[in-house]
Amino acid sequence: MDEMHVVIMAGGKGVRLRPYTTALPKPLVPIGDDFAILEIVLHQLAAYGFRTATMAINHHGSLIRAFVGDGTRFGLRVDYAEERTPLSTVGPLFGLRDRLPERFIVMNGDILTNLNYADLLRAHTDSGAPVTVATFRRKVKVDFGVLTVEGDKVVEFKEKPTLDYRVSMGVYGLTRDTIAPYPTGIEFGFDQLMLDLINHGSPPAAYDFDGYWLDIGRPEDYDEANRSFETLKPILLPAALRDPG
Repeated sequence: MDEMHVVIMAGGKGVRLRPYTTALPKPLVPIGDDFAILEIVLHQLAAYGFRTATMAINHHGSLIRAFVGDGTRFGLRVDYAEERTPLSTVGPLFGLRDRLPERFIVMNGDILTNLNYADLLRAHTDSGAPVTVATFRRKVKVDFGVLTVEGDKVVEFKEKPTLDYRVSMGVYGLTRDTIAPYPTGIEFGFDQLMLDLINHGSPPAAYDFDGYWLDIGRPEDYDEANRSFETLKPILLPAALRDPG
């Protein structure tokens, strides 16, 4: 396998997390008393054997540069790709092709999980798929009776069902050739890439994960992460950070 490389998407404005993101980019909001979200992610990646990372930045990008630097204190070599205009969740990759290995990880910089990133990259390499999506199982209880309607007839009724489905975790294994057809500088989302691959008969692979995962997308998610952080430390932090002595 190539040197393990990760591209971290850290250019979003974090609109849903305001007011916490008024002065800080979302990856730098603090969790607990001692760590930023991005700090935890970078230490995890280094612990799993990643040695190089590219930070895709835009909103408050100078703060991320100042915090991460060249990555030395995390055990990584970090470089940067700065968007002049927002390019969504995949578009920043199109201008990086010449700097990327054949296979690599792409991830959002604002998630908390104990996913083994190295194992995801190995699974992606073994699968031969253009993209491998880390997925998480969610169960959502609907507070209403749900109807199935055909024409003007109700053909099925379920009282307050629980929906069980898998969602994207915001972490992907990607093959460089997958993004080769796309021009640089265009705004392009991961949803568009997925649909393109499915429509062209090259479906992504799924990597099912059932550990801990939280997308810090809304104030209530952020509050939950802070409430739970002390109990989550043993699974989220590498041993050296849990016991610095």
